Amino acid sequence: MDQHGEYWSLVKIFTLLGIILSGSAHADCRQALAMGLDVSGSVDSQEYFLQLNGLAAALLHEDVRHALLSMPSDPVSLAVYEWSGPTSQKLLADWSVITNRDDLNNFTTGLLQAKRRNTDPSTAIGSSIIYGADLLSRQKNCTVLTLDLSGDGPSNFGPLPRNLPNHPLINQITVNALAIQTSNIYGRSLDLEKYFEAEVIRGTDAFVEKANGFEHFEAAMIRKLLRELRGLNLSRLQPNQ
Repeated sequence: MDQHGEYWSLVKIFTLLGIILSGSAHADCRQALAMGLDVSGSVDSQEYFLQLNGLAAALLHEDVRHALLSMPSDPVSLAVYEWSGPTSQKLLADWSVITNRDDLNNFTTGLLQAKRRNTDPSTAIGSSIIYGADLLSRQKNCTVLTLDLSGDGPSNFGPLPRNLPNHPLINQITVNALAIQTSNIYGRSLDLEKYFEAEVIRGTDAFVEKANGFEHFEAAMIRKLLRELRGLNLSRLQPNQ
């Protein structure tokens, strides 16, 4: 290759690097992660707190904490809400940017102060996705937008999760799920993992993690968080429009 050709090759390389770096420079966080916990009628008080305590413990797990805090200059932002019926969603922990251990400890401490309330007993997964998308819409400076839904049963009210009304953000986010498989759901056998794979998850690299009962929720949440937090790669780091 002559000097002229080498020059233009270098120009292309530095131009590409400039595009990548300028795109990432507009982001204040590398990932916004909203997590929705199922509080429908099939979830009793003990199971409610197994989810709440399990999520807090998972966030404080050594490996998860390391993944969260690995890039303090490009942090993760977290929020948690509970959901059941079409209009029964409640924010438990508002958006918090996690840059150090104190941020994470304060977030989980606030989360554990939540009290169970009376809610619509139905299971409206579609509505919970819309709520989560609205929540994520507030994180305009985050590079990747991820919604997590934990649940122990299929949607039985409200819009179907695969047939949602038009929403400006739903098709731009990744929806993952944690399927809490119980021995018998609504009097019939159902492979909840397959249901969530077919009807709930959406977006790039979306996946379902499975917990065999609420007692294994914490371990499943650790696996899911590690997969999400360590799964980011350059091909997904595109600035939001």
